[in-house]
Amino acid sequence: MMDAQYLTALEQAVTEGSLLAASLDNIRLLVAGTKDPVAPAAIGELVEKADWAELNNRFYKTLAFGTGGLRGRTIGAVVTAAEQGAGGVNGRPEFPCVGTACMNYFNVGRAMRGLIAYVRRFVEAEGAGRKPLIVIGHDTRHFSRDFAEFCARIATDLGCDCALFDGPCSTPEVSFAIRELNADTGVVITASHNPAHDNGFKAYFNDGAQLVAPHDKGVIDEVNALKSDVYEPLPEAQRGALQVLGAEMDARFMSRLKGILLRPEVFAQGAAKVVYTNLHGTGGRCIVPLLRELGCCVSTVAAQDVQDGRFPTVKSPNPENAPALDMAIAQADAEGADLVIATDPDSDRMGLAVRDKESGKMSLLTGNQTGCLLAWYRCMSMRELGLITPENVDHAVMVKTFVTSPLQDAIAASYGIETVNVLTGFKYIAAKLGKYEHAIPEEMRRGYRSMDEATTRALRLQFSKFFVFGGEESYGYLAQDFVRDKDANAAAICVAELNAYLATQGRGLLECLNQIYREFGFYQEAGKSLVMEGADGAAKIAALTQSYIDNPPAAMAGARVVQVRDFSSGAMLDAEGEPVPAEKLLFFDLEDGRSFAVRPSGTEPKIKYYLFAHGEKGVDPAVSKVAVEAGLAALWAALEADAAQRV
Repeated sequence: MMDAQYLTALEQAVTEGSLLAASLDNIRLLVAGTKDPVAPAAIGELVEKADWAELNNRFYKTLAFGTGGLRGRTIGAVVTAAEQGAGGVNGRPEFPCVGTACMNYFNVGRAMRGLIAYVRRFVEAEGAGRKPLIVIGHDTRHFSRDFAEFCARIATDLGCDCALFDGPCSTPEVSFAIRELNADTGVVITASHNPAHDNGFKAYFNDGAQLVAPHDKGVIDEVNALKSDVYEPLPEAQRGALQVLGAEMDARFMSRLKGILLRPEVFAQGAAKVVYTNLHGTGGRCIVPLLRELGCCVSTVAAQDVQDGRFPTVKSPNPENAPALDMAIAQADAEGADLVIATDPDSDRMGLAVRDKESGKMSLLTGNQTGCLLAWYRCMSMRELGLITPENVDHAVMVKTFVTSPLQDAIAASYGIETVNVLTGFKYIAAKLGKYEHAIPEEMRRGYRSMDEATTRALRLQFSKFFVFGGEESYGYLAQDFVRDKDANAAAICVAELNAYLATQGRGLLECLNQIYREFGFYQEAGKSLVMEGADGAAKIAALTQSYIDNPPAAMAGARVVQVRDFSSGAMLDAEGEPVPAEKLLFFDLEDGRSFAVRPSGTEPKIKYYLFAHGEKGVDPAVSKVAVEAGLAALWAALEADAAQRV
């Protein structure tokens, strides 16, 4: 319970306009629904300080599933004495951030119980009388292990069997384990590449893919029906069993990963000297032993091997950000390594730096460039090796997001392979994989999950669509369908294979990329964003996004807008003729060939801009680059100025 004086002060703050009415409603929801003494104590401290901004940031909303599930602060911008308590590991507070918009036991517990309630309906409909099976994994973030064990306890208390990883593991391995164990659902406690103060709850369905409609809404409805964090455990005889997943599951995962390699023999001739960093996360669990088994000479960045949720050696544990690779690049220079591979804390994103043979310096690749290289290699190799033929090429497909480089579409088309574009979020790529799997006749796909890569490829090429490669510009890639999320483990070995293949020809990754540019034209993209944090920021992001829908620009950066593709109406169709779910994503195509897209982030307090431009085929990439970069810079300057007026 909260003291009456605090409630009076909160009501007065709403009257005065200092506190949002929604914040007060959510404060009441939380206080009424928890027996945790930390919650009212922390709220009381903030009321005493009249810190209405912090209260608004914590309570302006309740967490909802975005492109990556639940995600929010687990350590407040202001840490109260009640939350700090005796302190926790790695300098964190003893207790997580109090708030309905935050990641804490109240929200995690309700999310877990809502997920269980929803999944139980599907299990009971089978009529087999078995308990639901749930896989739970986590990364290295603050409170990740605590939340994972908390979720496992709720699951077993409520009559579910639970398979809990023995320590930090990659997100894609959890997706794999769900499919491998034929589990009914799964959860990863992670905020991926977000700042250290964040954490998240990522939910999967029985296909190993993130929740999509109608399941995401179904779970949210169950969660929202829960107004309290109190629940009654079942009698002991009805509770579920707990099993621990460890080295044996790792071995099964790595064995399947090796099956996606197309030319494993090249490692004997051109294996790279690699510096790898997991940025204090989980990637070293499988990537390092895999690369070494394949024959690569791998060293790791010792200071970043330490699994520490503070991510103490980087400002951001995101391989998209160049400074995150600084230590690995310095080590590569000292050791004469050819390749730097970095993965984010949950090892679903991968960043690269490669040695420029002309300058001798390490050069960073963007997510789009890495995706184009891998798309080219896998398309080319599958045609050259006879896996994809003129007879079956109509059954091959590449799946990527709309905001990923159109160069990948051009590469696939040159090999006769269709590209299907989907909304941002790997769950939409995974949904296509599920569709392709289920298009195989039922009698032919029995035991599909236990089949090797060659067998499933043959089935898909005959009866359905074979997924050649897929990805998104934000450093996420997938080369297989036995994982239904982006996978930096697979991406790392695929890059190592490509590098080894090129080495056998005396070429490097940058030379290969420039050859692609000469063939298709120099393509360049820019990812920009405007950050607007807290309750006020969320309102500004929503208003700015809506302004593009209601009042689209007629011109930008001196060029007329010739086409607007508005995905917010839900009327758009993809390349397969299927409706694209309504989302506030807008594309603007300019008369000079440039284009840009706008969308609010589903997991971060920002509105994102994607800028695209390209040069002519056959032109020296170095020449095209100057004009293309100038065009993108002018476009972003114009967009910033336009956004400032709209806000």
